[in-house]
Amino acid sequence: MAADLGDLTAFVAVARAGGFRDAARASNGSASSFSEAVRRLEARLGVRLLNRTTRSVAPTEAGARLLDRLGPALGEVEAALDVVNGFRDRPAGTLRLNVPVSAARLVLPRIVPAFLAAYPDITLEVIAEDSFVDMLASGCDAGIRYGERLEQDMIAMPIGPAEQRFATAASPAYLDRCGRPEHPRDLLGHACLRGRFSSGAMTSWEFERDGEIVRVEPSGPLIVRAGAAIDLAVEAAIAGSGVIQLFEDWLRPHLDNGALEPLLESWWERFPGPLLYYPGRRHLPAPLRAFVDFVKAQGRWP
Repeated sequence: MAADLGDLTAFVAVARAGGFRDAARASNGSASSFSEAVRRLEARLGVRLLNRTTRSVAPTEAGARLLDRLGPALGEVEAALDVVNGFRDRPAGTLRLNVPVSAARLVLPRIVPAFLAAYPDITLEVIAEDSFVDMLASGCDAGIRYGERLEQDMIAMPIGPAEQRFATAASPAYLDRCGRPEHPRDLLGHACLRGRFSSGAMTSWEFERDGEIVRVEPSGPLIVRAGAAIDLAVEAAIAGSGVIQLFEDWLRPHLDNGALEPLLESWWERFPGPLLYYPGRRHLPAPLRAFVDFVKAQGRWP
């Protein structure tokens, strides 16, 4: 009753992703091939492993028990095969990173080109999202986060700037027309350009000075989905539509060339820089090990 290793791997991918399409997307495969692999496995074992609906896929009791045993076993198989990578002159394979859009914009550009040049046999795939996801379930090897609590079995290391700030700014034309706020609460009387996460949440604008924390809930004419649409809010701020709050590094070019004027700078909130995180297992895949070592060698910038 030996099952094909590929079918077992497909079952684990579908069960972890919660669907055939998501598993296929994470593995650059097709949903039909994953469905056929699971069907073959169920036929060979003579038991249903997944409950399927039009909206979701979830393991049956038998499937859940199989998944519990298969996950670590397949991890050991992958680790064993990857040992061979150590005998190559240069590590090879695919490295998948799950990162917030801000990290893709502000952190990775200073790392990725040099990494790709140093490791031409590694393919780097970057998935940028604005929502919290299970990095492993999404088929990724590692991720980047800002200060959120990590799972117990994860290892984290600094990547990028040691400290960052949220900057608040508007165009000189807008400020000449509407006035310059002198205190964070003055923003309640201004047109503010805000972002909304995919979860639907809109965070407060936070300010801090000399231990005093002020949170405001401003309103305004534009709300954008956090992620790629943030650039639309930046352009709207430059055009004079209102006040924006964003990573200082994101706004820095526009602050330096005068398109945006900094506001309430003594109140700008500081926060720790980003972390690269990955599973705390003994043997890391060669592409991930190469990336971790490369980031360590780069160090953090100010």
